[in-house]
Amino acid sequence: MRGSGAEPITYPLFAAPERDEALLPDPRTLRRRFAGIRVVGDVHGDAEGFEMAAEGARAAGLFLIQLGDLTDRGPDAPGVLRTMFRLIDEGTGLFVLGNHDHKLRRALTGANLRPDPEGLELTLVQLGLSEDGEDLARRMIDEVGRAPAWLRLGQRIFVHGGFHTAMLREPPPPGAGLRRPEGPVTRALFGEITGRVRDDGYPERLHRWIDRVPPGIIVYCGHETRSTDGRPATVTGAQGGVAVFVDTGAGKGGHLSWIDLGW
Repeated sequence: MRGSGAEPITYPLFAAPERDEALLPDPRTLRRRFAGIRVVGDVHGDAEGFEMAAEGARAAGLFLIQLGDLTDRGPDAPGVLRTMFRLIDEGTGLFVLGNHDHKLRRALTGANLRPDPEGLELTLVQLGLSEDGEDLARRMIDEVGRAPAWLRLGQRIFVHGGFHTAMLREPPPPGAGLRRPEGPVTRALFGEITGRVRDDGYPERLHRWIDRVPPGIIVYCGHETRSTDGRPATVTGAQGGVAVFVDTGAGKGGHLSWIDLGW
């Protein structure tokens, strides 16, 4: 699908299969096949950085978990999607559902959304200029429908926006990317929001959820850049649980970060 940057990019209403299965790895299989996990923060179109993360994970024998928000902001959303889909096909990685991923699927299936020249609109233009853009769009519709809203592996929880206590006792609901977020899925995608908007135009976010993380549990999340030194930020809550914010601003003037974990 090719186009011109001066032309509007439009997509047909692709048939979106109502797939109920989630892309969840078997922990025992992961331990047998991989030396550990590489946790990658928000990519936001940084294809070069993401390919480096993926190749490094392959070389080290690590399973890659990307924390959502694959596209928007950065220079090469199609390149990011190619890398992510290759990892899924190889069985060497997955992504958890992010709010930008959910929004992109809505746009690709015909929802009328407010344009964002530096976000969703940029991604649609990039897909429109790519020879395989239509194939990538169709695949993204499918994969967002399969992506887990959160993933728990032992004492670790991987989620895009924020922790909810339901994540301790419940698996992610199937098909979370196919419908309007509600309950714990809202927390997973958007964090703890008040409904108010800050002066900079972004939603007001709270972080009370960090104090609800039990001792011994570590939550790896993205969604917002809380780092003050260019590295993932670690915060310990009132109960002794830990939240690690892996987003360090890729595609938004910062860089892509990842953390390697053993078993």
